[in-house]
Amino acid sequence: MAELPKISIIATPDFQTQLRRFAKRYRSLQSDLQTLFAELQNGNCPGDQIPGTFYTVFKVRIKNSDIQKGKSAGYRVIYQLKNNICILLITLYSKSDESSITAREIRAIIERFDKLSETSTQEPNP
Repeated sequence: MAELPKISIIATPDFQTQLRRFAKRYRSLQSDLQTLFAELQNGNCPGDQIPGTFYTVFKVRIKNSDIQKGKSAGYRVIYQLKNNICILLITLYSKSDESSITAREIRAIIERFDKLSETSTQEPNP
C-alpha cells in the first residue's frame, strides 16, 4: 500500500501577524488551533467554503478557550487548499474584534502571498 504524501501547512505573513497579536491576548490560542491543524494534516477540510474568492477557500470557527462564549464568539481561520498536499493559512481573526472578512480582502492576501513567493523563489539574473 502506497503511503500518502504528508500535507504541508504554510501561513501567510498576515496569518503570522494575527497569530502573534492574539497569542498575547489569549493564552490558549495555540492549543485551540491544534485540533484544526491535526484535522488539516489528516486531509480533512473543516468549515464552510467561501464563495467569490476564485480560490478553494474555507472559513472554520474555532472555540476560544479563554472566553466562555463558545465557537460563535471565538476565532475564525481562513485557509486555502493550494493543492493536494499544501494548505495555506490565510488569516485569523477574532469574532469579537471583527464581524467578517470580504472575498476581496481574502483574494488580496492570497495574491500578496503568491507574489511574495514568486519573488523569493526566482533566481537572480547573472
